[in-house]
Amino acid sequence: MRARIFFYSALLFLVSTLSTQVMAQFQQPTAEELKMTADPKAPGAAAVYLNIEEIANDPLHYQSFYARIKLLTEKGKNLATVEVPYLRGNFKISDIKARTIHADGTVIPLAGKPEDLLISKNGDKQIGRMVFTLPSVEVGSILEYRYELRYDDNHYSSPLWEIQRDYFVHTAHYQFTPFKSFMPGNQQSTSMFLTDAKGNAVTSLIWWAKLPDGVTIKTDAGGHFNVDVTDIPPKPDEEWMPPIHSFLYRVFFYYKSASSAKDFWVSEAKDWSKDVDHFAEQSKTIHEAVSGLIAPGDTELVKAQKIYTAVEALDNTDYSRKKGESELKQLKLKEARHAEDTWKQKSGDSEDIAQLYLAMVRAAGLTAYAVKVVSRDRGVFDVSYMNLDQLDDMVILLGIDGKGILVDPGEKMCPFETVNWRHSGAAGLRQTSEGPGAVTTPSQAYNTNSTLRTADITLDPHGGITGTFRISMSGQEALRWRQAALRNDDTEVKKQFDQELERLVPDGVEAHVDHFLSLDDPSTDLMAIVNAQGTLGTATSKRLLLPGFFFEARGHTPFVSQEKRLEAVDMRYGDRVTEQITYHLPTGMTVEGAPPDVSIPWTAHAAYVTKTVQTPGQVVVARTLARAFTQAKPEEYQDLRGFYQKIAAADQQQLVLAVSPAAKGN
Repeated sequence: MRARIFFYSALLFLVSTLSTQVMAQFQQPTAEELKMTADPKAPGAAAVYLNIEEIANDPLHYQSFYARIKLLTEKGKNLATVEVPYLRGNFKISDIKARTIHADGTVIPLAGKPEDLLISKNGDKQIGRMVFTLPSVEVGSILEYRYELRYDDNHYSSPLWEIQRDYFVHTAHYQFTPFKSFMPGNQQSTSMFLTDAKGNAVTSLIWWAKLPDGVTIKTDAGGHFNVDVTDIPPKPDEEWMPPIHSFLYRVFFYYKSASSAKDFWVSEAKDWSKDVDHFAEQSKTIHEAVSGLIAPGDTELVKAQKIYTAVEALDNTDYSRKKGESELKQLKLKEARHAEDTWKQKSGDSEDIAQLYLAMVRAAGLTAYAVKVVSRDRGVFDVSYMNLDQLDDMVILLGIDGKGILVDPGEKMCPFETVNWRHSGAAGLRQTSEGPGAVTTPSQAYNTNSTLRTADITLDPHGGITGTFRISMSGQEALRWRQAALRNDDTEVKKQFDQELERLVPDGVEAHVDHFLSLDDPSTDLMAIVNAQGTLGTATSKRLLLPGFFFEARGHTPFVSQEKRLEAVDMRYGDRVTEQITYHLPTGMTVEGAPPDVSIPWTAHAAYVTKTVQTPGQVVVARTLARAFTQAKPEEYQDLRGFYQKIAAADQQQLVLAVSPAAKGN
């Protein structure tokens, strides 16, 4: 739904009459719909779609959308504002009709002119959005609206149907009428008047579909493609889900010059690889730059690393600010079309810099290939979905000493031989010596992503504490904070870090970062030095009860409360988190009870280990959770949940300190 219609909360002008023309285009609500206060098919829902209808007709150059929505709670009122994005110029939103029906049957039509806003401009393309808000909306109302998208005779537009939405859908009907050459039972080998963006003659109408069991795309004698659905559940909302839009029910039609997905990807991969090689072609400028960076005696690995450091130092405009056309002209710069342009201008976006690195390592005599993948925080590569735009980011594969090394030069502050988690375990296309082909990048080893929290805490007999924490991070956590520092000043980064600390430390304790070490040096671990003070635990006349594991005192253990799982679990990357807390005890205070040593394995997936060591005057409590898995299938969920339930129980252990009368008096 997000790509087609967006909802916000607002109110427009209220009127009290409805024209006969508008009434004729809408449905009369039933008594049951008007009285509805909850929906047994969607318990607890803030709203439900009663009906949806989408019609697309290419010969007549229009698409239409119709919806009826029942509001059940205050939260559902945000559906009163409808936003329709569209491409300005050749496309136009027209015939917007809308009304609100109160529970008593009172009808209030939409009046006033919808807002037409500019979202973005890229060259000749302008993306607009038409926004309208239904009037006099209240809980119990039925919202009803329709609109049309029209385009000129020189364009065609196949539909994308988002069948699964944020709210339950009772019934929906979708229909597409293609050009005559592509109608069911009448498809010809080619079209005499349709061409794609590259000027190739369109030969096929192809569709991609993910539909509920038992639902299919049906055709009829009139040349239409139809989909009818009932009782569609809302989009799932579970913690640690993969990018959910890749798994939702939807249908996408498209005209292509290829007759199959295989033909499409063979052709697209060749064109993509050719474009990459053209951008990364060798030049005098590139060779001179490389000669100034490397030495004759350098090994291939050292050459690759020196060049990596040089391109990482350039201004990556995805992390700073991309220059507009007028600014480029004023600075006598130009949009990068070749690697040497990026090098001369000392700036470029992530893909420009990745391709510059590719050009430079090739100039140094190294074997290197471009790899284009779907960013794992956005989607999952689907070869049946014939759209190269689903591939987001570029990484580079080096061949050194018979070993493949994946690097991420377009990812600012990413260490050499490391990639952002979004680019690991990700599928897409890659270049090879035999030509381009499919690829899935390796997943990350858990021990490359480590967080070590150590603390020295001085405790008084009443639970008052002062202490210093050292939080050392490598891998993805270090990368995340270094990139945050690129986009924010020092004060804001500290503020954001303190907000995360607040969720980690126990109630009664305040923790604030004092400073960072190696924040601008991705070649080493990042460390945060944190000062803490406050009151910890609960004091009685004879004892002081402390949380056994300091940083887990109010932490949320995932997957414990959720009994069943619909979607896979995606933890992004494997990691290892260790805490080691040293409590310095006041004179006369002794350890009466401490968390026992525990080892909880989930074989081949994860392990949890705790250990307590007591010496005179102090006690050290350590905890490690190592998670080697990145994803878990729904059928593995019960094992995963059982593992985390055991962790949750172990984390409830307390550190019990006995207070002598002498210590209490101090």
